[in-house]
Amino acid sequence: MTLRISTLLCGLLLATAAITASAQEVSARAQALHQQALVLDTHLDTPANFPRPGWDISDDHSHDGSYSQVDLPRMRKGGLDGGFWVIYTGQGARDAEGNRKARDHGLLRMTQIHEMLAAHPDTFELALSADDAERIAGQGKRVVFISMENASPLASDPSLLSAYHALGLRMLGITHVLNNDFGDSSTDKKGPEWNGLSPAGKALVAQANRLGIVLDGSHASDQVVEQLIALSKTPIVLSHTSAKDVFGHPRNIDDALLRKLAASGGVIHVNAYGGYLIDIPANPEREQALQALADQYPDESQLSEADIAAILKARQRIDQQYPARQASFDDYMRHLLHILKVAGPEHVGIGADWDGGGGVLGLANVGDLPRITQALLDAGYSDAEIKGIWGGNLLRVLRAVQAGAEPAGQSS
Repeated sequence: MTLRISTLLCGLLLATAAITASAQEVSARAQALHQQALVLDTHLDTPANFPRPGWDISDDHSHDGSYSQVDLPRMRKGGLDGGFWVIYTGQGARDAEGNRKARDHGLLRMTQIHEMLAAHPDTFELALSADDAERIAGQGKRVVFISMENASPLASDPSLLSAYHALGLRMLGITHVLNNDFGDSSTDKKGPEWNGLSPAGKALVAQANRLGIVLDGSHASDQVVEQLIALSKTPIVLSHTSAKDVFGHPRNIDDALLRKLAASGGVIHVNAYGGYLIDIPANPEREQALQALADQYPDESQLSEADIAAILKARQRIDQQYPARQASFDDYMRHLLHILKVAGPEHVGIGADWDGGGGVLGLANVGDLPRITQALLDAGYSDAEIKGIWGGNLLRVLRAVQAGAEPAGQSS
């Protein structure tokens, strides 16, 4: 499935049917704190929208519903300073042709991110370090770190990681929903193939450490996460993951492993993908209808505004015919507050999976982010802890990872 089909199958009409936050729900104190914080999200799938005909990051795309949750107007509204913008590659065939397609897709998506940056130099800027992020946000621009979700673009030639690093890559996720040449996924129905990382995956960990690239264990199996923690010379992150002890989905992380992550100095960024937050009972008729709709639009990069409007209308009919339970803001906060209690606020951040299926009722797009700050204040967290959750903890890990890198010219 492509990213957009995944979003469609999630079936959340967040912009057209969501209970969105009113200004009165966020106090002046919370708004002020939110504006003071460096607000970063570690998993923005928004680059998938960059190739769409006529789509521009500077326009308000609220009418696109859950197909577009991040743009400059809503970043300003929600106080989102930026974050990690994702090079996502769906896992294809693991043969020479499949690896070539993955390689080309990854390089094309990297190019599209740079094209966006070139088109908007006054409002967006590439960040290569924690200091860059603070400087860029201080200038009133939006921070663009670059990450990779699923290392399959490297399968044909893992040494390409150094080229990606030179182009700005600062975070690397090992797998997606299927096993790949580097390690096991948490959700591959075939089960584990490598019992964690493959030999190539272990070599990739060492290469990322040498280059100063943050390692990301989201989507990977528990064994992969444990091995990342053990093998990496610097802390790792989970860029968009929730709590297995709140809802036992294999994509989530349990408390024991969460404590190991925190003890190693790592940070978990809490996901807002509804299917990982609550139990949504299977509805074969609904899933069949959604899949049939998805099959009508096989190329996500060519979805026009008219296509999106037609899809949203069709999804609304499907929702009416086959209603499904939907996750709420309270469900999201249940995961976030549990993780904060187990890991400690110094080891928690936000990675809501925007434009990749994330978003819940009451937290429909990045314009709603101040609600999280209000909820954290209500739960008793201090201003300093909340600022850490929004960006400080992430930048601490980035600084540690880059401090552990080999000097330029010495990595191999």
